[in-house]
Amino acid sequence: MRLIPAPRAAALAATTTAAAVALASCGLFEDPPPQAEPAESGEAAPGQAKPEPPEQLPEPVEETLQHQGVSAGHPLAVDAAEQILAEGGNAVDAAVAAAFAVSVVEPFASGIGGGGSAIVAGAEGEPLFYDYREVVSNDGEIPDSGAGIPGFVAGMDKLHEDYGTLEWEQLLQPAYELAAEGFEISGFLAQRMAQPDGLNALTELDHYAPGGEPLGEGDRLVQEELAATLETLADNGAEDFYTGGLAESLAGEAEGIDAESLADYEVLITDPVRGEFAGREVIAPPPSLPGAPMIQMLQIAEAQGIADMEPGSAEYVDTLSQAWLVAEESVMNDLGDPNFVQVPVEEMIDPEANASIDLSSSGASQPQAGGGKAPNTTHISVVDDDGLSVSMTNTIMYFWGSGQMVDGYFLNNHLSRFEAIDSPANEPEPGRRTVTWSNPVMVLDSEGRPELVLGSPGGHQILNILGTVLIQWGLQDADLAGAVESPRFRADGDTLYLEASHTDSQIQQLEDAGWETEVWPDEQASFGSVQILEVDYESGEIRGADDPRRDGAHSILE
Repeated sequence: MRLIPAPRAAALAATTTAAAVALASCGLFEDPPPQAEPAESGEAAPGQAKPEPPEQLPEPVEETLQHQGVSAGHPLAVDAAEQILAEGGNAVDAAVAAAFAVSVVEPFASGIGGGGSAIVAGAEGEPLFYDYREVVSNDGEIPDSGAGIPGFVAGMDKLHEDYGTLEWEQLLQPAYELAAEGFEISGFLAQRMAQPDGLNALTELDHYAPGGEPLGEGDRLVQEELAATLETLADNGAEDFYTGGLAESLAGEAEGIDAESLADYEVLITDPVRGEFAGREVIAPPPSLPGAPMIQMLQIAEAQGIADMEPGSAEYVDTLSQAWLVAEESVMNDLGDPNFVQVPVEEMIDPEANASIDLSSSGASQPQAGGGKAPNTTHISVVDDDGLSVSMTNTIMYFWGSGQMVDGYFLNNHLSRFEAIDSPANEPEPGRRTVTWSNPVMVLDSEGRPELVLGSPGGHQILNILGTVLIQWGLQDADLAGAVESPRFRADGDTLYLEASHTDSQIQQLEDAGWETEVWPDEQASFGSVQILEVDYESGEIRGADDPRRDGAHSILE
């Protein structure tokens, strides 16, 4: 099927049905190449060993909810998901469409040249975690650009293969239209384009910076080359990116990306990490992502009595920050790819052990990686009326990734995390995934159903961002808007990096408590944008809240 721009696509939609794209028999997701065996030393903790693909995927329950909900990093991505739901697609269909669409309108954050991860859960069945992040190439070398073998396209294809109800090309249609016809540049995108990383990546690209001057807010960005790439993916299927013409183009233009490594790319499916918090169960990514350290942080803060502390008070900030420093130490020293090293997940998520930690002598106050430059991502949360739920975080790592454009998309610099999180547990090897901060999350109710679906960009700040929201929602009875809008912060040793929304009085109280403080201006966009949905199974309603920090939006559909 050839993708066509609106309004022609809309005119034909009523009388045509999308034809299926036949997947070539290249074996992209069948009989994957052998991977390194997990290290030997006792039974693997949850998420460590790579299991076989599950025999039974989580199944939704018919007519569970009155509503459907979408929350994404840009209103046009929300529109794409709405369109797919209106056409009869489910939550996974909608999330895939939103992911492709947001990569067009937030090209600095995620897309075809990157990767990501997602948790999928239904009102029945066990949740599953999909890891389609970038990997080290088969030669084990990290190029100067930091680019890894991209997994985004494979991940979207695998999710669609396992859950999708609409045709693959239908899911790419909204993104194609946005790229081919263009869209109006938002203030936030204009800001990203005008900052140093943006200028370095864009000034020689005529469609972004005609005459060397970047387009501004309100201008229209048309991405013809990206539209052509999306059309190729729709016509030929995801395998074109790994064994076809798109693969040949990528391997020929990008240092460190080779045809063999692209052909060998594999999406991993495993169980999420599960931990107790606020009388509920939190499910989060297994290593080498920081789901277990986030649960550790939440359990420590809960045990320290944070439920009874005033949000924003010096006591509250100090308690969550000390809990964070313990979690950060786990990330920086203990996390790694579970197919290569053992990770002490069970120790990290043990509520009794975390309740017994003495924060005053934990040794976690030593400075780690600080500074205001953080990797950034985009998050998508979707819940359909059957209760099928998706929490998905995608990224090309830093703003604009490596800054290198191939076939209309920007290539990641994800493997830079090996250097940034430099520990014996996180060393590059062929096929290995690095430790990083992306962290799609769900909270399950007492019946094991997704009650809260959330995630955020923000790099090093992500665990604190989500921790603040989860603590205020789960322990302090805050509504979604209040939890999302609450001022954010992150400790690094004895320094607190603060969002500009902190008052002078709050800052003074923190300094009186012994912290050094540094306020980060909003233009740095360091404190994320939470995309969140809450499900009420008793009423059948879904609720959402918009984070005012970026372009994030949500929609609840009847």
